[in-house]
Amino acid sequence: MNHRYFQLVVVLFLLTWSFASAAQSDEILGRWDFVCTDADGKSFPSWLEVRKSGHAALVGSFVGQFGSARPVSKITENGSNFSFSIPPQWEQRTTDMQFTLELTDGKLNGETTDEKGGVVKLAGSRAPALTRIGKPQWREPIELFNGKDLSGWTTQLDGVPNGWVVRDGFLYNQKPGQNLVTEQQFDDFKLHAEFRYPNGSNGGIYLRGRYEAQIEDNYGGEAECHKIGGIYGFLTPSLNASKPAGYWQTYDITLVGRTITIELNGERVVDRQAIPGITGGALDSNEDEPGPILLQGDHGPIEFRKLTITPASVRPTLAKP
Repeated sequence: MNHRYFQLVVVLFLLTWSFASAAQSDEILGRWDFVCTDADGKSFPSWLEVRKSGHAALVGSFVGQFGSARPVSKITENGSNFSFSIPPQWEQRTTDMQFTLELTDGKLNGETTDEKGGVVKLAGSRAPALTRIGKPQWREPIELFNGKDLSGWTTQLDGVPNGWVVRDGFLYNQKPGQNLVTEQQFDDFKLHAEFRYPNGSNGGIYLRGRYEAQIEDNYGGEAECHKIGGIYGFLTPSLNASKPAGYWQTYDITLVGRTITIELNGERVVDRQAIPGITGGALDSNEDEPGPILLQGDHGPIEFRKLTITPASVRPTLAKP
């Protein structure tokens, strides 16, 4: 074979392989919603975002069953296979989590290991954009808490005693441990909540059961995405508008698609920002479906005197992808 001809063939092959590899890399870019199944057959949601750092390197963020979004510093590609690792988030774990994923027919499937070393299967689908066109039409407000009892609410966790009680017209988790979930589900809505907590307490309100609006004693502290006013691990409030512990405080939250506006004590602290994905502790990863309001009760005591939701009557027309 002619030497120059051989060189041309090699160059063409390398270019073809390079373009194919780049195309494969582009197909994994974006956000992915996962359903994970552990060795005991129990399922839980998680989330992954893949993006480029510079022209070629793949990096990302990952949300597990609990905790906040963690950075993925490098994703290694081998054809349709991808792998990465992240350091432990909890003290109980001493080794990195290793992920292996394969992209096939628009699905991203693979496995990792849990804290006990058991295999966890991951089944991923591309996360919906949740883009809306037009403004929502609001229905009549609904009182989620009637001030008398737990009508309209149910508990989330199996085998955990329900510590939520109604006393003096207030909803209170006197024995933290159980989460409380509305029986109704909602798509786009406006939510008004009035709450208070003692020194050092911590809770949250999960919107559609997937996105946690954090509640935490942080008076006088720096605004931060893991603190009050933020969407946990994702969106940082523009300022800390919280009051001292023991005072009644208010949230006014508007969620349309994945675009959220948050007012804390009358101050707009998050202004029409997009929530990237589910937060740790989410009920599921079915982002394109309506979901309930969940009150986190497994951290610290918290008290509510008002929970009013105003649903949208019809979902605005979805934008074309």
